[in-house]
Amino acid sequence: MGLPAQPATGLELAGISGPDSPSQYLTFSLAGEMFAVGILNVKEIIECGHLTAIPMMPTFIRGVINLRGSVVPVIDLAARFGASKTEILRRTCIIIVEVSDAETRHDIGIMVDAVSEVLDIPPAEIEPPPAFGTNIRTDFIFGMGKVAGKFVILLNIDKVLSVDEIALLTGPLVGAAETALPER
Repeated sequence: MGLPAQPATGLELAGISGPDSPSQYLTFSLAGEMFAVGILNVKEIIECGHLTAIPMMPTFIRGVINLRGSVVPVIDLAARFGASKTEILRRTCIIIVEVSDAETRHDIGIMVDAVSEVLDIPPAEIEPPPAFGTNIRTDFIFGMGKVAGKFVILLNIDKVLSVDEIALLTGPLVGAAETALPER
């Protein structure tokens, strides 16, 4: 006789579990909703300072910042999700996250309305992403964390900030700009 089977958690049902599943999340507000990213992706949080705009970029790319000599792109997360651009207020900040693609890791800034706190959310308190009912693409959602009777949307930051997808979204604009330039 073996041990009794344990009921599957929401993450296990969604195929997301194991020792790599984060349990600590940085929560932040964005357009009136509470979101979170795994704390292991977060490098630092900085005040929203001077951004250098880049011409011919989609509206969700707000520009770049100089972070200790490195050029870091800043994504307006609300605009990335299809809402209007974030209004820069006193509590608006930039979360520097590390994302990875097939070969390399990149630092990218995400502009949010305000950072809240770091929460421990055990895997048993995380449900799989809903099939409908959110204003963002379901592949952007890692899960729905239950905290004090409310849900926190846990983002799959590697999908939200996919370097390949963002390059596809900006590619036609850059190509159009190059063909529109007169020859010298």
